[in-house]
Amino acid sequence: MVSHPAHVLRVNALELLRTAGAHRSIDVELAATDLSIDDTRITGNIRITAEATSGIDGIVVRGLIEAPWTTPCRRCLTDATGRLSVDIDEMYQRQVTDDEAFEIVGDQIDLVPAVREYVMIDLPDGPLCRPDCAGICPSCGVDRNTEPCQCDNTITDLRWSALDNLELE
Repeated sequence: MVSHPAHVLRVNALELLRTAGAHRSIDVELAATDLSIDDTRITGNIRITAEATSGIDGIVVRGLIEAPWTTPCRRCLTDATGRLSVDIDEMYQRQVTDDEAFEIVGDQIDLVPAVREYVMIDLPDGPLCRPDCAGICPSCGVDRNTEPCQCDNTITDLRWSALDNLELE
């Protein structure tokens, strides 16, 4: 029987719950598709480093999720790149008493749904390639980061155009 790569994100809860304070380290790198994430912004493996620790109320999983991403800049459409880095802090309980806790199903904790949620929420939506990106000229289409534009891009509001003809004294 072939094991699915995401099975490495299943933690034996029974083993941890036997002793309060017991812990298990998780350090794994998986492809986005292994986590059922179909998003072209992710350009490499997703790394999960975490610690699962048992307590009185259940098991707490704390750690870090990292992944490289690339997406078009919202101003100039060149590639904007970066690295997702998000802290995770989740509670897992046999009988869910905390509204934000995940349920322990059987004797295992499945971290895949939480990891998928963190990645999808924290992926940038419309980043800039750099903070001072000048964007594309709306008139001629020139990338104003690489060459100057000679267009008159003065923004006028036609509702006030009647005032343009008034002479100031």
